Amino acid sequence: QVQLVESGGGLVQTGGSLRLSCLASGRTFSRYAMGWFRQAPGKEREFVAGISWNGGSTSYADSVKGRFIISRDNAKNTVYLRMNSLKPEDTAVYYCGRGKIAIMTNAWDYWGQGTQVTVSS
Repeated sequence: QVQLVESGGGLVQTGGSLRLSCLASGRTFSRYAMGWFRQAPGKEREFVAGISWNGGSTSYADSVKGRFIISRDNAKNTVYLRMNSLKPEDTAVYYCGRGKIAIMTNAWDYWGQGTQVTVSS
């Protein structure tokens, strides 16, 4: 069983930055793609960013392109999301997810418990 634990959320003003972290348990972290998702109140969970097993390929939602950066450190079993130029519409619970295979697809099989990000105007 894989456990994903997010951290780094909080309250920040518009234009500010945060870095989220997601620590994965187990020895197979480096074999799988990882992703970040978010869910705002009353909305469905949406894809934010994804990264392939070795970091060689990344993907972003249009709404965060140029502002967010996803990265990973396989030696630390951790995936990061650097969020810059935050906007009130970025307010949501952010989740990390593990892909089912090494490259990015639409299939994800494990999720963290989420971390709240609130951007004040």
